[in-house]
Amino acid sequence: MAAVTAAMVKELRQATDAPMMDCKKVLVEADGDMDKAKELLKERGIAKAAKKADRVAAEGLAGLKIADDFSKASVAEINSETDFVAQNEGFQNLVKDTVAEIFNNNPADVEAFMNSDFGNKFTESVTKIGEKIELRRFATLNAEPTEALNGYIHSNNRIAVIVKAKCDSEKTAECMRDTLKQIAMHASAMKPSTLSYKDFDPAYVEGETKGRIEALKKDNEELKRLKKPLKNVPQYVSMMQLTDDVMAQAEADIKAELLAEGKPEKILDRIIPGKVARFILDNTLLDQEQALLDQQYVLDDKLTVAKAIEKAAKACGGTAEITEFVRLEVGEGIEKKEEDFAAEVAAQMS
Repeated sequence: MAAVTAAMVKELRQATDAPMMDCKKVLVEADGDMDKAKELLKERGIAKAAKKADRVAAEGLAGLKIADDFSKASVAEINSETDFVAQNEGFQNLVKDTVAEIFNNNPADVEAFMNSDFGNKFTESVTKIGEKIELRRFATLNAEPTEALNGYIHSNNRIAVIVKAKCDSEKTAECMRDTLKQIAMHASAMKPSTLSYKDFDPAYVEGETKGRIEALKKDNEELKRLKKPLKNVPQYVSMMQLTDDVMAQAEADIKAELLAEGKPEKILDRIIPGKVARFILDNTLLDQEQALLDQQYVLDDKLTVAKAIEKAAKACGGTAEITEFVRLEVGEGIEKKEEDFAAEVAAQMS
């Protein structure tokens, strides 16, 4: 049997945010296999979603530049070691100039950018500022005349978003720009990681289903102890799982339940659609959390983002569909340094 070390427990806890002793237990059970241990935690509802806000250490700023005719937009993230430097006027100008350079010259990647003439100027500016500063990532979207494009940068200059939509005409594309800015603001707040549930890998959805259901069951155990209302425990987590057969069975179950409650059959057609909509809402939690088009729109939570776009396009006299978006948040996914964590784990292991 492989020895389970404090370093292994530390790595698993940082990756899953699960309690240390649970990490140690599954590592022993998995014979030291890190991937298997992660799956065991997820299946048992112990692994939590990564708390990015708590784990981010990198400081810095995001930048956004949009063409006057909305035909192109670029975003970039530049990291610094401290927030103090991020507030420095020289650093802020560096971010502004860097985004403009990316916008104007379309470098292929960070390496190409750093090897350019402007990359040398970037390095010189970093030397003057006197702190480790780096361009972490960037992206540019271009729009054809029949495509709408707009973006948003949050007031703290740490989140930048671009959204693009395919429209039926140039007139619709122009009319949709304000709506796309609102969608970009939505994405800034709601943190989608992909466009649609259709982008999910089936294996990922299956793994998330087990973990999320077990986590909800554990939450309900505590809520029951506290004599508080219990959370609904769904059967599924994504529209990907709601096949025609699943929906037919759900509708049949809803109808049977209503009849058992004594509801007259002649009014069921007025009740069932709302119940079905609720079933879909309850069983697509993964989509609502991670997929932009499937999230409840913050400006009208009766609509998904996809439906909000459809409604706005209709008001413009045409059709529109979001095809692409980019969201950059400073420090997202970068773990902060934890000075005494190794000692804490070692103490628990002894």
